[in-house]
Amino acid sequence: MSTTTPLRTPEHDPYTPEQAQELHAERTGRRMSAGAFNARQLVTSLPDAFRKLHPRHQLPNPVMFVVWVGSVLVTVFAVLEPTVFSIAVAAWLWFTVLFANLAEAVAEGRGKAQAESLRKMRRDTVARRLREDGAEEEVPGNDLRVGDLVVVEAGQVIPGDGDIVEGIATVDESAITGESAPVIRESGGDRSAVTGGTTVLSDRIVVRIATKPGESFVDKMIALVEGAERQKTPNEVALTILLSTLTIIFLLVALALQPMAAYSGRQVSVIVLTALLVCLIPTTIGALLSAIGIAGMDRLVQRNVLAKSGRAVEAAGDIDTLLLDKTGTITFGNRRCTELIPVGGVDRGELAAGARLSSLADETPEGRSIVAFCAENHGVDNNGAAGDGAPAGEVVNVPFTAQTRMSGVDLDGRQVRKGAAGSVKAWIREHGGTVPSEVDDVVDAISAEGGTPLVCAEARDGSARVLGVIRLSDVVKPGMRERFEELRAMGIRTVMVTGDNPLTARAIAEEAGVDDYLAEAKPEDKMELIRREQEGGRLVAMTGDGTNDAPALAQADVGVAMNTGTMAAKEAGNMVDLDSDPTKLIEVVEVGKQMLITRGALTTFSIANDLAKYFAILPAMFMAIYPQLDKINIMRLATPESAILSAVIFNALVIVALIPLALRGVRYRPSTASALLRRNLLVYGLGGIVTPFVGIWLIDLLVRLIPGIG
Repeated sequence: MSTTTPLRTPEHDPYTPEQAQELHAERTGRRMSAGAFNARQLVTSLPDAFRKLHPRHQLPNPVMFVVWVGSVLVTVFAVLEPTVFSIAVAAWLWFTVLFANLAEAVAEGRGKAQAESLRKMRRDTVARRLREDGAEEEVPGNDLRVGDLVVVEAGQVIPGDGDIVEGIATVDESAITGESAPVIRESGGDRSAVTGGTTVLSDRIVVRIATKPGESFVDKMIALVEGAERQKTPNEVALTILLSTLTIIFLLVALALQPMAAYSGRQVSVIVLTALLVCLIPTTIGALLSAIGIAGMDRLVQRNVLAKSGRAVEAAGDIDTLLLDKTGTITFGNRRCTELIPVGGVDRGELAAGARLSSLADETPEGRSIVAFCAENHGVDNNGAAGDGAPAGEVVNVPFTAQTRMSGVDLDGRQVRKGAAGSVKAWIREHGGTVPSEVDDVVDAISAEGGTPLVCAEARDGSARVLGVIRLSDVVKPGMRERFEELRAMGIRTVMVTGDNPLTARAIAEEAGVDDYLAEAKPEDKMELIRREQEGGRLVAMTGDGTNDAPALAQADVGVAMNTGTMAAKEAGNMVDLDSDPTKLIEVVEVGKQMLITRGALTTFSIANDLAKYFAILPAMFMAIYPQLDKINIMRLATPESAILSAVIFNALVIVALIPLALRGVRYRPSTASALLRRNLLVYGLGGIVTPFVGIWLIDLLVRLIPGIG
């Protein structure tokens, strides 16, 4: 199994964890504020909205195409027989089409802003291509082909996407990820992929080009965030068919009203029939449907996640099973010191001093965690002493090796070691010491609980003794149990995938609160698990970064590849996390569900809206023929003309009013499907019925003041 590699190694990270957290919060805040809706976007998007009035753009949206045709028809009649009423209806029908275009233009505008920032980083470069004889030749970056080897040194721009085949370097990827700190990229492993347009800051690397000119990762990002490659998702297609069906039904209803009126001895004008049709078909959701889909992908971009299609975002909202790597996702990437257990009557402070002293030269994350734990919990100073000052004499560091499985220091006739239990016990006996029986009991207990025991010992004056046992544990990230409970409330089953033994896996799974776990997992085990879940009709999401993760990422319904991973992983997944944060998968699911909920809520509101408009327009149309209809004129609108015009105006203005909600999304709360349905019906169903009564009545108070209408 491939474990997730941290974005930056601690040795190269110029920030403390606290500083890194502040930088991340600041950068995230900037992205979120940039993505938030503001009124200025309406003004700046108006030119695009006018350009979208072309019938070629309206044709793919059946609802708005009917409105566009109706606007043209009413405009023709208004020109032939101009009246205040006909001109006003024609104007507001065009406003309806314009406001629908405006919703889409605003959504696309935010993507274009992101694309523009990406274009600034994309520039033509001169590549140093290696010939077969090993000599270098300078060629334009656009002449590179898949498989070419190029040399990139400090200060140079990587000319194309590819994998490092030789060397290690720090790379500035801030233009893509927004992260100012450089990252480490090296040949082999899961951190070999590099992106064209990023800058090498140090050392020398050889890159094998993996993409053709114009098909680089940045080119794909630009096309995707602009919406140029956006295709309708299955749910969106199904909803479009439903809206088209409703539009056809109401069109037939409107056509049938004219013979009914003629039979009663009256004629209903084409303008009134068109106004009725536009108000009764689901124009609100028809106008906002495209914007909702674009905004869903934009919300992922704000979180530095690139979705290759809207289908992937939508699938994330329907996920049933979530596969999560243990290391780096559920737990911190490395085991940490969580407890010191003295043995043989040794004082805990003496054990802490010895443990810290043996770890001062240990540059591994585990070693640093022991140093920090002893300082924070036992008051041991930086020299490994509890208030006794620096140890005297020459200090010799003893590094860890695979043969000795120990590390430590030698100083002033004293030797301090920590390491695997078997190795340290053998070392004790070599130096004339004995091992208390309780050591084995403590070691076995820690191992049974899924931890890693390290025995700490010292030798001096020809004898040796055990000081105690250090417990290293996989530390579950704060808040993970609560997040898994939220996912459980959504009906999502969580499965932890790890290469650890079943004992350790079970301990971490119980602590984190996941529903199930897969221990000692190999790539084929992940594939088998995904297929087994999918055979039961469930949708599966997972994260990965290595080449061996690629098959599982391709098999999963939602595969989120880490940006630090290999090109194979990024090509196999349908999303790429530019921050390489495996926990981002949970946010992806939330964004997907928010998009589905927003679409459902606005659909409910739109259809409920139409119900109220019956009570405004139908009495106005037929009250003169059927006086009994006056009983359902509950708003007491002034005249038939004012009632119809008020309904048309409300129909247009409600689109503008709902644009912020469509772009921002309905607030998501983890809940069951039945609870979400009840909330939708209560808030947006009831709200969709009440709002038109209030809105049309208020608009009528103003419209009735217009001469020729009131």
